[in-house]
Amino acid sequence: MTLPVTAERIRTDRLTLNILSVPGTSGEPVLFVHGNVSCSAFWRSTMASLGEGFRPYAVDLRGFGGSDPEPVDASRGVRDYSDDVLALLDRLGPVHLVGWSLGGGVVMQVLRDRPAAVRSLTLVNPVSPYGFGGTTGVDGTLNSPDGVGSGGGGANPEFVRLLREGDRSDGSPLSPRSVLRATYVAPGTDLGEEEDAFVESMLSTRVGDDHYPGDFLPSDVWPNLAPGKRGVLNSIAPTNFRIDDLHEIDPKPPILWIRGDQDVIVSDTSLFDLAHLGAIGAVPGWDGTPAQPMVAQTRAVLERYGAYREVVVEGAGHGPHLDRPAEFRAALLAHLRS
Repeated sequence: MTLPVTAERIRTDRLTLNILSVPGTSGEPVLFVHGNVSCSAFWRSTMASLGEGFRPYAVDLRGFGGSDPEPVDASRGVRDYSDDVLALLDRLGPVHLVGWSLGGGVVMQVLRDRPAAVRSLTLVNPVSPYGFGGTTGVDGTLNSPDGVGSGGGGANPEFVRLLREGDRSDGSPLSPRSVLRATYVAPGTDLGEEEDAFVESMLSTRVGDDHYPGDFLPSDVWPNLAPGKRGVLNSIAPTNFRIDDLHEIDPKPPILWIRGDQDVIVSDTSLFDLAHLGAIGAVPGWDGTPAQPMVAQTRAVLERYGAYREVVVEGAGHGPHLDRPAEFRAALLAHLRS
């Protein structure tokens, strides 16, 4: 049975957040955190069909959806986002946390900073604990001290332009709708009536140096782009974001890591990693820098943590809750109930 999902803006001591919830549900709270260039709307179907025994919520991170567009200080990594979530948890109490992509990094940071607030953690194709771009090896070694190859300069300028202009067409392979179809889900996925809502969700992203993609600096090292200190992509640059000590926290709630086997965004051969794009000839001047092993890095960190389970959803892309919802929901519910 699917239930109605409603939205309200909730004031915290940091900012006002837009929150989705499902009236009439009761049980343990589950908080869903969305990824980059999206908002809580991507969780509506999952929330509406979660089932008895849980109270689902989804939050818009700052600068996305209906939450306040406060600037992002990327020198703090993702802590502007995670501290916003923690301010919400001051009202909700301990929750099951579910984080997708960028949201995976945010919920890892929440767990790192306040483990007692987390009943369980679910990571959905999460950003690597060593950030996005600019590292090599399972231990997240920087390719260059300045983090070259990561940060705000890594965004495609044409995608940024079309996002800023609110393009809703599929006339360009770099329009938000085309990027949704090609990378958020596995190729050929029919999103049906929800597709338009997902495009609107993407277009809710604030664009600029304080938000998406953020600022950047020049570098003498290929690909000559280093992260800045403002905005989304810099918040997950490896010079600003690094979580490799989860195994030291106490208590250790159980972690489910669920990922699509056709993900082209968070991958050991990511089509959004400048090093991999250089290797396949899409970015000129490649100097042999290896691609970031994002999946292998996550596995290494979780193996040290210990209390985790990995589920690979066949035929799913970056958003298994979108293109394989039944399989995703089954894995999530088994985790929550355990």
